[in-house]
Formats: sequence, structure tokens, C-alpha cells
Amino acid sequence: MKMKFLILLFLIGTSGVSMAQVAAFPKEITVAADGSGDFKCIQEAINSVRDLGQERIRIYIRKGTYPEKLVIPSWKTNISLVGEDRDLTVISNADFSGKPYPGGRDETGRDKFGTFNSYTVLVQGNDVVLENLTIANTAGPVGQAVALHAEGDRFVAKNCKMLGYQDTLYATKAQSRQFYLNCYIEGTTDFIFGQATAFFLHCTIHSLSSSYITAASTTANQKYGFVFQDCRLTAAEKATKVYLGRPWRPYAKTVFLNCDLGGHITAEGWNPWKGDAMFPDKEKTAYYAEFGNRGEGAGTKSRVAWSHRLTASQAKLYTLKNVLGGQDNWKPLN
Repeated sequence: MKMKFLILLFLIGTSGVSMAQVAAFPKEITVAADGSGDFKCIQEAINSVRDLGQERIRIYIRKGTYPEKLVIPSWKTNISLVGEDRDLTVISNADFSGKPYPGGRDETGRDKFGTFNSYTVLVQGNDVVLENLTIANTAGPVGQAVALHAEGDRFVAKNCKMLGYQDTLYATKAQSRQFYLNCYIEGTTDFIFGQATAFFLHCTIHSLSSSYITAASTTANQKYGFVFQDCRLTAAEKATKVYLGRPWRPYAKTVFLNCDLGGHITAEGWNPWKGDAMFPDKEKTAYYAEFGNRGEGAGTKSRVAWSHRLTASQAKLYTLKNVLGGQDNWKPLN
């Protein structure tokens, strides 16, 4: 044991890394609201992580409600936030578009929050994993109020809940690949929206009112947008007319494969978002498709004419590897 310790000291010394640095950047950190962990605040734990770290850091978050507006900036990478219990480990905030900005004005000079800074959690760093967490925007039905804003590449959310009303999940940036596994996402209008290439597997998508589920803004250069596979679409009792999506931008792409669609899904399925003066005919370039869905809302006979029904061979192309693999052959399930 003594020899191993001496070898470690030698290796540390020859690498130019001090013992103080090794101690300062542990591989696992515990956050507990009651003060029994390394930090009481999740943001403080993230701030303590080494910038542009190459090794994964696990931040374990004990049960509790954490009233934070959490930011994982671009220089904090390879971080896993792991909750003790999905339903009882809650990150919560209540900002919304139109809410007066505390202190007067934000960095852009605006005196009120907008959609893009209303988030509860903002993920800008690459290779971030969220697991066993609830992320909530509790502002209520007051307009745009984002719970999770994710824009880093190779982002993963496992067994998480995203709770909000309008614009719950902002999955954005054309260069961002995102994977959602066994997640529960609820909201009212456009509650899954953005530019990212995102794959939703075994997720529950819950509509709180009659409105639109997705609002992709996929760019013309992206092969894929939002892909939902083996998901369940459910709804509150008052939500009786829900569209699978509408195009936020002209090249929006959204596909539902082998999903269970409840009776709240409209017969036409998709909406062209008319009335947008800047992009008046988005249905001509948007790509919306379905394959193998089941349930009361899965019938495609009355779907809008500009949507697509995939063949079996076309549906087989929507694999994790094809959608998210990229040039670096990312494997999000590993």
C-alpha cells in the first residue's frame, strides 16, 4: 500500500499536478439541502467542477426541493447530475416571459424575462447527463416558461420529469444531439420545441390542455429533428384536441414511431401554423411523419395531406445510430 502511494506521488509530481489539485476536483460530489453533503446548493457543486474536465464527474443530489435557477455553462463538461429519487429530487424555479427582471435589466438591456432566459435549468456544456430528477417551472399558465433549456452536444436525460405549461422543454441548437430515455414531459402549448436533433425513447408526453405538443425549428441542413419512438401520449381530461406538432420554422422535422397515441390527438394530426408573416407557407417544407403508431389517436386516414406515412423500410432508418451517431459515432446508451 505504501509503495502504491509513493508511485502515485511520483506520477502526480511528474505530471505537474499537485496533491491540492487532486483533492480539489473529486470524481463524486454530494449535494444535500440539509447540509449533510459537500454542498447545499447544486450550482455551487457545478461551479466547483474543473473547467473543461475530461473525466466524468458525478454530482449526487439527495432528496429535497432545490429552488435554483441552474446553469451548466459551456466550460463545464462531462458532468452527471444524479438525483436520489426522481419524484422527490426537484429543481424548481418560476421565471416566465414578461416577468420583470430582478435588479432592473439583464445583460441585453431588457427589463423583463423572455422565453430564452426563463429556464429553470440551462445546459450549455457538452456531455452532460441528468438522471432521476424533476425539473419544474412553477410559474403556471402565464405564457412561455421553460423548465429545461438544453443546448450542449451529446446531452442525455434519463428517468427525468420536466414539468411546466407553455414551452416546457427547449431542445435547441442545430449542432446539439440529445437523448431522452424514460422521461415524463408535460405542458400545454409547444412544450417540446427547438432546433436540436433529439431522440425520445420510452417517454410519456402529457398534454395539460388542447394545443400543440411539438414546435420544431429544425434547420434545412439537418437530416433529423425530433424523433419519438415507443412513447406514450397522454392527456388531462380537459385536453381533447391536441396536435402532434406545428412548425416553428420552415424546415421543422418531427416523426412518431411505434407510439401509443391517446384519443386527444386530432384526426388531422399536424398544424401548419398559419398567420406567421415571416414564414407563411411552412407546410411546404416541414417534414412530419408517422409509422406503426397505435391507440385512439393513431389513425392516419384524416391526417393533413402534407404529412407522411413512412414505409417499413423508411422507418428502419430511424435508429439511434443514424439519428444521433454523427461523425464521432456517439452511443448514448453506453
